[in-house]
Amino acid sequence: MADKDTVTKEYMQDSATFADAFNFLLYDGRQVIRPEQLRPLDTTAIALPYGSGEQPEPIQKFRDVLKMVTAMEDGKMAYLVLGIENQSQIHYAMPVRNMLYDAIQYMSQVEDTMKAHRESRENPETSGEYLSGFWRSDTLLPVITLTLYFGAEEWTAPRDLHGMMKVDEEILPFVDNYRLHLIAPSEIPDEDFGKFHTELRLALKYVKYSRNKTRLNEIVHEDSGYRRISKKTADMVNIVTGSKLKYGEREEKVDMCLAIEEMRNDAIAEGRAKGMVEGKAEGIAEGRAEGMAEGMEKGLAEGMEKGMEKGIVEGIVSTLSALVKDGILTLAQAAERAHMSVAEFEKRMALQEQS
Repeated sequence: MADKDTVTKEYMQDSATFADAFNFLLYDGRQVIRPEQLRPLDTTAIALPYGSGEQPEPIQKFRDVLKMVTAMEDGKMAYLVLGIENQSQIHYAMPVRNMLYDAIQYMSQVEDTMKAHRESRENPETSGEYLSGFWRSDTLLPVITLTLYFGAEEWTAPRDLHGMMKVDEEILPFVDNYRLHLIAPSEIPDEDFGKFHTELRLALKYVKYSRNKTRLNEIVHEDSGYRRISKKTADMVNIVTGSKLKYGEREEKVDMCLAIEEMRNDAIAEGRAKGMVEGKAEGIAEGRAEGMAEGMEKGLAEGMEKGMEKGIVEGIVSTLSALVKDGILTLAQAAERAHMSVAEFEKRMALQEQS
């Protein structure tokens, strides 16, 4: 089974799903960015820092998903570079991480512009343009990075660069900030899930309630979309939430209601089997304990009985022996009264005298 990072990265590479996430973030769900307007970009970000000497160390990062968009908004053409960083775990340094991704992307744009000027052999108008290689008329494309959190818990990490600092309030205004653009399922009101127009709506809503089994069962049965959800979406939520849903590997569409029911039945059956095994083991242990207790009790009773019998016999022999020694009874008379043979009575008399 694929890991969480791999499955979420593959899921968000779909242009329709990618556009849906950014339309929710940027346009409150309005369908401004269309899937056909998206062009995938290389997710490998490599840049050489300026002023690092003769042998600068390259910075290399790998983004999850990066796309170029040309979108029409209010009659104006908007060119954007959009990136998504998927998180299945809370990342407490996410603002710095995303800031670095964006900075490398801007640096790459500057380097591409400089290269284009060199190849065109155009002459700069000023010494400043010549020095920088970037002309006054040149522009950069905006870069927006979205962090998409696939966890049910609240995002408790810092949401901007300032949130990672402890600095004097007088100094803070001089420290440039970087804000995190975040979509976290737990922060989406139920009525706002309708602003998504792909199965990302179903996926994020499932993730939101994945720790609340009662509410999860309710929303899956209330929303007809879960009756025929794509296997791709079912696989993704199954992995990121660890739900252990049961459905056929060859199915193109999955009935989540049925999958949850089968998962519940399997859990019940597993619980019963476990209970039977534990009950059997417990029964054996209790049986052994009861047997030992019963044996000890029986042994104690028998021992007491035998001890009492032995004590009575020894008392009778002692009394009769004294009468024999006093000449009141003969040895044969004493043995007869003790219900013993003469030889046995003599033997017991001898043992008592030795003790």
